[in-house]
Amino acid sequence: MFDTLTLAALPPEDEALRPQIRAFIASHVAGLPADRRARSWQGFDAAFSRALGQAGFLGLTLPKAYGGQERGPFARFVVVEELLSAGAPVAAHWIADRQSAPLILGYGTDEQRRSYIPRICRGEALFCIGMSEPGSGSDLASVRTRAERTDKGWRVNGQKIWTTNAMHSDYMIALVRTSGTPEDRHAGLSQLIIDLKAPGVSVRPIVDLTGDAHFAEVFFDNVELSADALIGREGEGWKQVTAELAFERSGPERIYSSVVLLDAWIRHVQAVGRGDAGVLTGRFMAEIATLRAMSIACTARLALGESPVVEASIVKDRGTTFEQDLPVAIGDDLAAHPDEPVSDELYRTLLYVTHIAPSFSLRGGTREILRGIIARGMGLR
Repeated sequence: MFDTLTLAALPPEDEALRPQIRAFIASHVAGLPADRRARSWQGFDAAFSRALGQAGFLGLTLPKAYGGQERGPFARFVVVEELLSAGAPVAAHWIADRQSAPLILGYGTDEQRRSYIPRICRGEALFCIGMSEPGSGSDLASVRTRAERTDKGWRVNGQKIWTTNAMHSDYMIALVRTSGTPEDRHAGLSQLIIDLKAPGVSVRPIVDLTGDAHFAEVFFDNVELSADALIGREGEGWKQVTAELAFERSGPERIYSSVVLLDAWIRHVQAVGRGDAGVLTGRFMAEIATLRAMSIACTARLALGESPVVEASIVKDRGTTFEQDLPVAIGDDLAAHPDEPVSDELYRTLLYVTHIAPSFSLRGGTREILRGIIARGMGLR
């Protein structure tokens, strides 16, 4: 059921991280143009991620026994907020730090935890998530990729699509069917860790409108895995995925995808001395402040050990709407002032964000799926 979000504040000890992470970011991304920084989500820089790990900014919520910092979700909120606000390249470590490590910690074996989590904390083990499939859209319960038991473990056959950075990743955590048929829906689903260098795995990048390729198709042709590839118990994949998506949908990553463009536009209207931009700027600030408060409230629930699935879906739905509306509003504003000199950098940034914005409501679940979750949580379906 849906519970009212209670406003929360970031603890002082976690706010104290802000000057440190700002200094770290400044030393690595200073001088990058806005159109490069606007690619923060898609910005793949393995060296930057390893440097983050060495500085102690990865694995913030994970136990020290596995190489983490043993802090809470609020610490990660501060670090992620600063990374995205500055437009730092986060793609290399993003999924492993946010989802894969907590999943393995919560459901994996001791051997899996010792093997993967320390490397994730160092920015050395890069993960992608294999959920969506052709013909299934965001209906994860209908997945057809199948893993069959063998004498040595598992044999996987099938296909995944829209898999972020699969071409650069070391491992995939894949939602597969280990029993039953797609008509069985949630029953019979499990999650496996797949080495993407294993024989039978092939990856095909998907080029998007921006000319980048951060999505990919992944094919499995009789991929042999050992028995310890299974995460948790067989048949509990749906429960694991549901908990995992709460981490993906609740954080500041659902607010700041367009914020580098917003900063560039604000600098523009200040430079040309346009006083009439105050109303639009105020609207943007009010929306982002509200979304941030909602996201912090979800983080507070995570800090209490809860899984705010419905609340996180609301944040993701509203945050995505803001992220997609922002480049449209800025484009309309610039078009309404055709005599103003606009820098090439601002134009490039606007062009990139406008082209990539449709994907904001794809990643992490479409609006239709999210609103179905919200409706169920409110007892409307």
